[in-house]
Amino acid sequence: MKKLNIAFAMCASFCCIRKTLDEVKKLSKKYNILPIMSSNLLNTDTRFGKSKDIKIEFETICSKKIISSIVEAEPIGPKLMADVMVICPCTGNTLAKLCRSITDTQVTMAAKSHLRVQRPLVIGFASNDALGSSAKNIAQALNSKNIYFVPMSQDDPINKPNSIVANFEKLDETIIYALENKQIQPVLC
Repeated sequence: MKKLNIAFAMCASFCCIRKTLDEVKKLSKKYNILPIMSSNLLNTDTRFGKSKDIKIEFETICSKKIISSIVEAEPIGPKLMADVMVICPCTGNTLAKLCRSITDTQVTMAAKSHLRVQRPLVIGFASNDALGSSAKNIAQALNSKNIYFVPMSQDDPINKPNSIVANFEKLDETIIYALENKQIQPVLC
């Protein structure tokens, strides 16, 4: 059976990168993965890791070079390069841009290009302001055609009451549902 193709974009929710890469390893056994990294993730070293090491690991897992520019991302839709696209972790900044049709990064260009051909986009959201300023964008995206969310919940309701993080272990199941044009439930756990 032919493996499906996933365009997989990672944004700079630095504390979630390890969990995301662990899930990408699992997915790579089942899917062909086209890796995309946001510029912030590509160029920022943090206490959670060096950008160079993250890039090398992501490329190694996927056995492909990272898409790292708007020009490289644009053909994803017209060339039907992915059956499904995933943005995980997706930051509040990236979700806000998607909701306003801003395509000034390789991640937003890849998503716009992919959605243009009516294919599913899965979002693994991670943001400290999800229940604050980003809540309106979550609501808008939930009501948008071909956009599906990985189930998510508050990660630290006492110390960070507005923070939400996707349940990364539900990523593959969310992809399967999205390919059937269904939103996995419950979205909020």
